[in-house]
Amino acid sequence: MRIIVAGTPEVALPPLEAIHASGHQIIAALTRPDAVSGRGRKVSRSPVAQWADEHGVPVLQPVKPGEPEFLEQLRELAPDCVAVVAYGALVPQRALDIPKHGWINLHFSVLPAWRGAAPAQRAVMAGDQVTGASVFQLEKGLDTGPVYGVMTQTIRPRDTAGDLLGKLAEGGAGLLVAVLDGLESGAMEARPQPDQGVSLAPKITVEEAEVDWTGTAVVIDRRVRGCTPAPGAWTTFRGARIGLGPVLLDDVGEAGEDVALAPGELRVLKKAVLVGTATTPVVLGEVRPAGKRAMAAVDWARGARPDAGERLGSGDAS
Repeated sequence: MRIIVAGTPEVALPPLEAIHASGHQIIAALTRPDAVSGRGRKVSRSPVAQWADEHGVPVLQPVKPGEPEFLEQLRELAPDCVAVVAYGALVPQRALDIPKHGWINLHFSVLPAWRGAAPAQRAVMAGDQVTGASVFQLEKGLDTGPVYGVMTQTIRPRDTAGDLLGKLAEGGAGLLVAVLDGLESGAMEARPQPDQGVSLAPKITVEEAEVDWTGTAVVIDRRVRGCTPAPGAWTTFRGARIGLGPVLLDDVGEAGEDVALAPGELRVLKKAVLVGTATTPVVLGEVRPAGKRAMAAVDWARGARPDAGERLGSGDAS
C-alpha cells in the first residue's frame, strides 16, 4: 500500500523503520513544523522529519492538518492509508476521509484505558503492572475509534516512562505492520472499544511533575518514574528548582529500617542521600541543579552541604 507516516518524536521511529522495511511504500512523512529551541534559538526539525530527510521521503509540515493546502496535498498524494504514531495534532474529519483506509493510529495503551497524550506515563504513575499498545481507526473522538489489534507489555518495578515507551514502540512496530498487511489483504476487521475500563491520560504538565514529599514513598517513586525523561520530576532546595531522577525504595543505605524523617527532610549519609516521605524515606538518585548537568545525589550533597533538618520541597522549611 501507499502509506503516509505521521509522527513527531523519537518514539515514532521504530514503527517507521518497520513500515519502511515492509512491502509497503512510504510516500511522505507528516510531522509537526520545525521549532525554535535552545539558548541559541536554533531551528530544529523533529526526529521524524530528520528520519524522512535521511531516507529521501518528502516531508509535510502543516501548522494544522485541516489547512486547505495540506488537504489538497493529501488528495494529490492519494495514500491508501495514513499510519500515525505520536503525531501530536488533532486531525479533522475532512482529512480523515481522504485515504482509502483512513488513518490508523498506534497508541501506547490497551484501549480504552489511558486515552490521551501520555498513556505510558500515566500507566507508570498509576502503578499498573501491565499495559500495551493498540492499533485503532482514528476518528473525531479522543482515541475512541474501533481497534484492529493489541499487544501487551509488563511494566517492571524500575521502568521509567521512557523505558516503557521504548519497549512499546519496538513491540508496537510489528503490530502496526501486521494491521497494514491485513488492511491490504482485506482480512483485517476493527472492533468497537468496550464501554467499560475507560481512563484518560492527559499530557503531564511541569507543575504536575513537582514532587509532593507528603505523599507515600511508593507514590513518589511512581511519579518520578512516570515523569522521566519528560517533563522531568523536580523539587526545590533553598528556593531553587532541582531536577530529580528516579528514586530508590528498597535500600536506605547505612541507616537501616529505623530512619524517621519528616516529609522532604534530608539526611546525607556516606553513600546515599535520604529524603523523608509520608511513609519510609527514599534514596535520591540523580539530581540536576538548574543550569548544570545531572549528578549523583551524594555528589550534589557534597557541594550543597544541607544542614541538619533541612528539607526539599515547598517552603524548604527546616
